[in-house]
Amino acid sequence: MGLFDIFGGGDPSEAANPYLNRIGTETSKYYDPYIQRGQSAFDQLQPEYGRLMQDPSAVMNRIGAGYKQSPGFQFSLDQALKAGNQSAAAGGMIGSPESQQNAMQTATGLGSQDYYNYLNNAMGLYGQGLGGLGNIGQMGYGASDAMARMKAQQLSAQAQNAFAGQANQNQFIGGMLGGIGSFALGGPGGLGAYMLGQGGNQGGGQSNGPKWGWGT
Repeated sequence: MGLFDIFGGGDPSEAANPYLNRIGTETSKYYDPYIQRGQSAFDQLQPEYGRLMQDPSAVMNRIGAGYKQSPGFQFSLDQALKAGNQSAAAGGMIGSPESQQNAMQTATGLGSQDYYNYLNNAMGLYGQGLGGLGNIGQMGYGASDAMARMKAQQLSAQAQNAFAGQANQNQFIGGMLGGIGSFALGGPGGLGAYMLGQGGNQGGGQSNGPKWGWGT
């Protein structure tokens, strides 16, 4: 309780603080979900970036381990083998070792092409996933930064209010003490004038000072 309360008034800085204190509570429920999701995104990104920097081949192998033949692979293989057999038959080479080797090379080439098509697509999706996590992380950072700035502004406003409140009290005390001093040290109608009047009466003189009605 300050002097404003004692003398029936109210310190405006103290009156403002409850509203300032509500700022963090009211705004955190809007910012916190983004901050939490941003932190979760950064927690996932950091180890992935670490693996990419340390051993990118291991990352590719991990992604490549999920390879399955594409729906069009078997069709492409059948068409290529059919064309090879027709060519071999036309040249009287059907069933020969050379014909079989050509068929194996065709199958291997198509299989390799299908695998690297999958790997390229999968790595592209992997990159998009990392980019998405990065965007979520940036949103979380933005929300955290906005919350920190708001908290700083809130604390600054409370500090300014506290300073202004103390200055107001100091001014109030100074004014009150100044009034008491003026009364005690001889302002018009003050205690000093009364004491001088009493001294004049005791000395047989007539005081022109004010009459207070204290004593007889």
